[in-house]
Amino acid sequence: TLAEAMRTIRTKAFVILDGTLLPIDRIAADAPYYSGKHKRHGMNIQALTDPFGRLLWASPAPPGSTHDLTAARQHGIIDALAAAGLKCWADKAYQGAGRPVRVPFRGRHLKQWKRR
Repeated sequence: TLAEAMRTIRTKAFVILDGTLLPIDRIAADAPYYSGKHKRHGMNIQALTDPFGRLLWASPAPPGSTHDLTAARQHGIIDALAAAGLKCWADKAYQGAGRPVRVPFRGRHLKQWKRR
């Protein structure tokens, strides 16, 4: 469970959060499982890894049409990280997640200090 994983995660300097689509065959009720971003059917897995890329926790799989940030909120990942006071790095899919999740700066024409 996420609570069990948080005991291990608390010992880390920071964690990395990312979502990935696990492809599945098309099923009868296919609309919720179709990911418009990837143009295929699948299930959206949220994963927490340590700084070396070792898997610490993987979520149950919601339908592929679920956005990464929505899936992270549904599984309570954002709240658990905030409660533990941990730093978490994620990609731009998690814009607006809140304080514990650090994401890249938005925009194309960034100042030099924002590109680092």
